[in-house]
Amino acid sequence: MKKLLIAAAILSTLLSGAALAQQTTAEGPWMVRARAVHLDSANGDSTGLGLSMNSKWMPEADVSYFFSPNMALELVLTVPQKQTLTSSVLGADVGTFKHLPPTLLAQYHFPMNGFKPYVGAGLNYTRFSSANLLPGVSMDKDSWGGALQVGVDIALTKGVYLNLDLKKVMIRTDVKLAGAKIGEFKADPLLLGVGLGWRF
Repeated sequence: MKKLLIAAAILSTLLSGAALAQQTTAEGPWMVRARAVHLDSANGDSTGLGLSMNSKWMPEADVSYFFSPNMALELVLTVPQKQTLTSSVLGADVGTFKHLPPTLLAQYHFPMNGFKPYVGAGLNYTRFSSANLLPGVSMDKDSWGGALQVGVDIALTKGVYLNLDLKKVMIRTDVKLAGAKIGEFKADPLLLGVGLGWRF
């Protein structure tokens, strides 16, 4: 009887694994998502100027590849975003710049029936460009930092999902006056997104 129960448990496990593999194969290993994302800057500043960057809504897209039902790699993309830098000490805008922040994340997914939460961690690279700041003020053009993520995909129809996503991204740059560093500005934004995903 004991051997029969063990055999039944093994058979059940194998059948469950086969069914899950079949479901994943049917959906395919690729997923693309389109989101509307709200960027909320942390505005950490050590320059003494009380610098802050405006919060805003922006478009975001990602491409994910599933190596298994649980493991995926996600590349997050957007278009260059124009931001305004303001000084509370000066009581005026310091100027504007654009930033392009692609992010690569390794994810762990928790497949459930129609409800698939996930967590992720990875690396962000941000390129600053088109800086139009006060005379003598400049900033570094590159930023490398970590990124953390939690989210969920909720099945709407076969292969189509509602996506809710939250990321914390480390984006920082040195601020200089007449070429000399006066401090660091830490945008470190919180990114709250909602959108749709397609699995194929």
